[in-house]
Amino acid sequence: MSLSSHLEELKKKHQSLSTAVESAQRSPSTSDAEIREMKKQKLQIKEKIVRLDTSM
Repeated sequence: MSLSSHLEELKKKHQSLSTAVESAQRSPSTSDAEIREMKKQKLQIKEKIVRLDTSM
């Protein structure tokens, strides 16, 4: 997998998590812990994107 395609895949995952977090925040059945975990994953992906983007 090339660096640019890996970067695009990470961006897609980040966007997907963003959508999931927004949806979970509107749903009363989603716990704060679940939302917190999704946000943590989202941040980790964002950090990877930044690292890869600056290395290009």
